[in-house]
Amino acid sequence: MKKLIRSAIDLILPPGCCICGRFPDARGKIPYAVPDNFCICSQCLSGLVPQPSDNRFFPLMSEPYEGDPHPELKLYMPFPYKGFCSAAMPKIKFHSHPELASFLGMVLGSLMESDGIAADLVVPVPLAPSRHRERGYNQAGLIAQEAARICGIPYSEEVLIRIRDTMRQTQITDNAMRSSNVEGAFKVKDDFVTDGLTILLIDDVATTGNTLHEAASALYESGACRVLCAAFAGNRAVLNAESC
Repeated sequence: MKKLIRSAIDLILPPGCCICGRFPDARGKIPYAVPDNFCICSQCLSGLVPQPSDNRFFPLMSEPYEGDPHPELKLYMPFPYKGFCSAAMPKIKFHSHPELASFLGMVLGSLMESDGIAADLVVPVPLAPSRHRERGYNQAGLIAQEAARICGIPYSEEVLIRIRDTMRQTQITDNAMRSSNVEGAFKVKDDFVTDGLTILLIDDVATTGNTLHEAASALYESGACRVLCAAFAGNRAVLNAESC
């Protein structure tokens, strides 16, 4: 009955697009619903265009440095941080749209599956506890969970924890300060065994790579055999909303 009532309401007052707020027009633009009353209009969705498959891999660090214990780390990042992504991420982080994060996770998972990315376990970059309480969810976790489901890889958000609060990376413009801001911010819970595992570490957005690098280092220190890093979007040419 509840679902029937919801469908009737949506028929009379269809949900507006969660990106632009527009309602489907009289010409019958079809909203893409995942789930229930979640809607992205065709016009906004047309801006969600991934990079060509051979342009989705990057060195993890935007500014490699001598003495990096893990210079081999790579970043899988299929979307540039512009257009759709630059509009969607603030909606997720600051306007309570967790369903949009789940949708992005489905998209990311489909692309990773088509690109043959495999792992033993998917782990999200954890959010600072204070920001998790404020937001009510970890957007990286929602993206990672759906991506893991699509790819058929086990998922856990209990493996990696953030052991200290950090400033928002977007508030820091100096790369060296960005690095020191997240240094030692993560650890693997004592009761988790990661020995010999290939772990796919997922964040929502990456810029300099410092956040993912520190999280990956914690996984290596706990015994992980290999860490693959991924983010839904990023743009190394400009500052943007890297994980915060």
